[in-house]
Amino acid sequence: MPTSPPMDPRRFWDSRYAEADWAYGCEPNDFLRDQAQQLQAGEALCLAEGQGRNAVHLASLGHRVTAQDLSPVGLGRAEKLAQQRGATIDCLCCDLSELQLEAESTDLVVAIWMHLPPDLRARVHGQAMRALRPGGHLILEAYTPRQLRFGTGGPPTAELLIEPDQVRDEWQGLDWLVLREQERWIEEGPYHRGQSAVVQAFGRKPRRD
Repeated sequence: MPTSPPMDPRRFWDSRYAEADWAYGCEPNDFLRDQAQQLQAGEALCLAEGQGRNAVHLASLGHRVTAQDLSPVGLGRAEKLAQQRGATIDCLCCDLSELQLEAESTDLVVAIWMHLPPDLRARVHGQAMRALRPGGHLILEAYTPRQLRFGTGGPPTAELLIEPDQVRDEWQGLDWLVLREQERWIEEGPYHRGQSAVVQAFGRKPRRD
């Protein structure tokens, strides 16, 4: 029996972000919240940002934030959330395969639940690494392949999940303040809820001598 073709990614995310509930809640990811309180305000880039909860939180801390996502529906929700909370964010609607970042153009890169095919992920990570200014930071959280045991969020295929060693390799050159794998309880809207297997990374690009 033939199977239906997979939904176009933009249509999938537009549909999810058009639902009445906030797909992943409207409060920031707690790993991002805990690490961001240590940082001075600067230029921040949030990749695959969806409905804007992390971008709006960073803006509330004084960062000048660009929120990138494939979905115009998600970014529309992000702009509304920013308005509701008296914050300002810039939105960049594009596919990550088309992303072009200037070298040393940002102080903070955020990748929370950005799950991509390995080749594209490595390319995006490499480009984002070059975009970080010396002294800039990365905040990343993603599901590992062990997440497939739990089924409490994230993609259902191992190819789109990431190992801690892959984070280290694809962000080679960062000094790691945090790089760990752990199981933890997550409750972020209807699509991230329950015990989960994750990698968390907080790194700093060395300053020039």
